[in-house]
Amino acid sequence: MSDPAILQGLRNSQLSVELQNDELEALAEQMERHEFAQGEVVVAEGTTDSHLYVVVSGALGVIKNLGTPQEEKLSVVMAGGLAGELAFIDGAIRYASLVALRPTQLLGLERSRLEELIDTHPHLVYHVMRGIVRVVHEIQRQQSMQSAELTNYVYKVHGRY
Repeated sequence: MSDPAILQGLRNSQLSVELQNDELEALAEQMERHEFAQGEVVVAEGTTDSHLYVVVSGALGVIKNLGTPQEEKLSVVMAGGLAGELAFIDGAIRYASLVALRPTQLLGLERSRLEELIDTHPHLVYHVMRGIVRVVHEIQRQQSMQSAELTNYVYKVHGRY
Protein backbone atom coordinates (compact mmCIF):
# COMPACT_ATOMS: atom_id res chain seq x y z
CA MET A 1 0.00 0.00 0.00
CA SER A 2 1.22 3.51 -0.87
CA ASP A 3 2.28 6.15 1.63
CA PRO A 4 -0.76 8.49 1.93
CA ALA A 5 1.48 11.58 1.89
CA ILE A 6 3.12 10.47 -1.36
CA LEU A 7 -0.25 9.68 -2.89
CA GLN A 8 -1.65 13.10 -1.92
CA GLY A 9 1.42 14.92 -3.20
CA LEU A 10 1.14 13.05 -6.48
CA ARG A 11 -2.59 13.84 -6.75
CA ASN A 12 -1.80 17.56 -6.44
CA SER A 13 0.87 17.49 -9.12
CA GLN A 14 0.96 18.17 -12.83
CA LEU A 15 1.56 14.44 -13.38
CA SER A 16 -1.87 13.41 -12.13
CA VAL A 17 -3.94 14.98 -14.92
CA GLU A 18 -4.50 11.72 -16.83
CA LEU A 19 -3.79 9.15 -14.14
CA GLN A 20 -6.54 6.88 -12.84
CA ASN A 21 -6.63 5.95 -9.14
CA ASP A 22 -4.96 2.56 -9.70
CA GLU A 23 -2.22 4.25 -11.75
CA LEU A 24 -1.70 6.86 -9.01
CA GLU A 25 -1.30 4.05 -6.47
CA ALA A 26 1.17 2.15 -8.65
CA LEU A 27 3.22 5.28 -9.33
CA ALA A 28 3.18 6.36 -5.66
CA GLU A 29 4.71 3.00 -4.73
CA GLN A 30 7.70 3.82 -6.94
CA MET A 31 8.33 7.28 -5.44
CA GLU A 32 10.29 8.46 -2.41
CA ARG A 33 9.81 11.53 -0.21
CA HIS A 34 12.69 13.92 0.30
CA GLU A 35 12.97 16.97 2.54
CA PHE A 36 15.40 19.81 1.98
CA ALA A 37 16.29 22.80 4.14
CA GLN A 38 16.36 26.30 2.70
CA GLY A 39 19.46 26.73 0.55
CA GLU A 40 20.14 23.01 0.24
CA VAL A 41 21.15 21.84 -3.22
CA VAL A 42 18.94 19.05 -4.57
CA VAL A 43 20.96 18.55 -7.76
CA ALA A 44 24.09 20.48 -8.74
CA GLU A 45 24.67 22.01 -12.14
CA GLY A 46 27.04 19.92 -14.25
CA THR A 47 26.04 16.62 -12.66
CA THR A 48 23.68 13.92 -13.79
CA ASP A 49 20.64 12.72 -11.90
CA SER A 50 18.01 10.32 -13.14
CA HIS A 51 15.16 11.60 -10.95
CA LEU A 52 11.98 13.42 -11.79
CA TYR A 53 10.97 15.63 -8.88
CA VAL A 54 7.47 16.67 -7.85
CA VAL A 55 7.35 19.66 -5.52
CA VAL A 56 4.93 18.84 -2.69
CA SER A 57 5.59 21.97 -0.61
CA GLY A 58 8.05 24.81 -0.59
CA ALA A 59 9.81 25.98 -3.74
CA LEU A 60 12.74 24.95 -5.91
CA GLY A 61 14.94 27.47 -7.64
CA VAL A 62 16.47 26.57 -10.97
CA ILE A 63 19.76 28.43 -10.63
CA LYS A 64 22.58 28.78 -13.14
CA ASN A 65 26.14 29.39 -11.87
CA LEU A 66 25.18 28.86 -8.23
CA GLY A 67 27.51 30.54 -5.75
CA THR A 68 29.31 32.66 -8.34
CA PRO A 69 29.02 36.36 -9.26
CA GLN A 70 27.18 35.23 -12.41
CA GLU A 71 24.49 33.40 -10.41
CA GLU A 72 21.09 33.67 -12.08
CA LYS A 73 17.72 32.33 -11.00
CA LEU A 74 16.13 30.99 -14.19
CA SER A 75 12.82 29.92 -12.71
CA VAL A 76 11.00 28.83 -9.59
CA VAL A 77 9.05 25.59 -9.33
CA MET A 78 6.20 25.76 -6.83
CA ALA A 79 4.04 23.06 -5.21
CA GLY A 80 2.52 20.76 -7.80
CA GLY A 81 5.24 21.50 -10.32
CA LEU A 82 7.86 19.20 -11.83
CA ALA A 83 11.61 19.63 -11.88
CA GLY A 84 14.30 17.73 -13.74
CA GLU A 85 11.90 16.44 -16.36
CA LEU A 86 14.25 16.61 -19.34
CA ALA A 87 17.27 15.08 -17.60
CA PHE A 88 14.91 12.39 -16.29
CA ILE A 89 14.13 11.42 -19.87
CA ASP A 90 17.47 11.81 -21.61
CA GLY A 91 20.03 11.54 -18.78
CA ALA A 92 21.80 14.71 -19.86
CA ILE A 93 24.06 16.72 -17.59
CA ARG A 94 22.10 19.30 -15.58
CA TYR A 95 22.21 22.77 -17.09
CA ALA A 96 21.40 24.43 -13.76
CA SER A 97 21.21 23.55 -10.07
CA LEU A 98 17.98 22.78 -8.24
CA VAL A 99 18.02 24.54 -4.88
CA ALA A 100 15.42 24.62 -2.10
CA LEU A 101 14.39 28.26 -1.71
CA ARG A 102 12.72 27.50 1.62
CA PRO A 103 12.05 24.25 3.46
CA THR A 104 10.88 22.02 0.63
CA GLN A 105 9.37 18.57 0.36
CA LEU A 106 9.81 16.65 -2.89
CA LEU A 107 8.73 13.36 -4.33
CA GLY A 108 11.45 11.69 -6.37
CA LEU A 109 10.95 9.16 -9.12
CA GLU A 110 14.04 7.31 -10.33
CA ARG A 111 13.96 6.65 -14.10
CA SER A 112 14.65 2.93 -13.59
CA ARG A 113 11.63 2.68 -11.24
CA LEU A 114 9.35 4.03 -13.97
CA GLU A 115 10.97 1.74 -16.54
CA GLU A 116 10.11 -1.24 -14.32
CA LEU A 117 6.43 -0.45 -14.95
CA ILE A 118 6.63 -0.62 -18.75
CA ASP A 119 5.54 -4.27 -18.95
CA THR A 120 3.04 -4.27 -16.07
CA HIS A 121 1.54 -0.75 -16.40
CA PRO A 122 2.22 0.51 -19.95
CA HIS A 123 -0.65 3.01 -19.86
CA LEU A 124 0.71 4.49 -16.65
CA VAL A 125 4.13 5.03 -18.23
CA TYR A 126 2.46 6.56 -21.28
CA HIS A 127 0.40 8.92 -19.08
CA VAL A 128 3.47 9.97 -17.09
CA MET A 129 5.36 10.71 -20.31
CA ARG A 130 2.40 12.73 -21.61
CA GLY A 131 2.39 14.69 -18.36
CA ILE A 132 6.08 15.46 -18.74
CA VAL A 133 5.61 16.55 -22.36
CA ARG A 134 2.69 18.76 -21.29
CA VAL A 135 4.92 20.52 -18.73
CA VAL A 136 7.78 20.96 -21.22
CA HIS A 137 5.34 22.27 -23.82
CA GLU A 138 4.08 24.90 -21.36
CA ILE A 139 7.64 25.98 -20.57
CA GLN A 140 8.40 26.27 -24.27
CA ARG A 141 5.21 28.28 -24.86
CA GLN A 142 6.11 30.72 -22.06
CA GLN A 143 9.63 31.15 -23.43
CA SER A 144 8.27 31.81 -26.93
CA MET A 145 5.92 34.47 -25.57
CA GLN A 146 8.75 36.13 -23.62
CA SER A 147 10.96 36.09 -26.70
CA ALA A 148 8.20 37.70 -28.79
CA GLU A 149 7.63 40.38 -26.13
CA LEU A 150 11.35 41.15 -25.99
CA THR A 151 11.56 41.36 -29.78
CA ASN A 152 8.56 43.72 -29.86
CA TYR A 153 10.11 45.89 -27.16
CA VAL A 154 13.46 46.15 -28.93
CA TYR A 155 11.71 46.88 -32.23
CA LYS A 156 9.55 49.63 -30.69
CA VAL A 157 12.44 51.42 -28.98
CA HIS A 158 14.75 50.85 -31.96
CA GLY A 159 17.34 49.11 -29.80
CA ARG A 160 17.58 51.99 -27.29
CA TYR A 161 17.30 51.20 -23.58
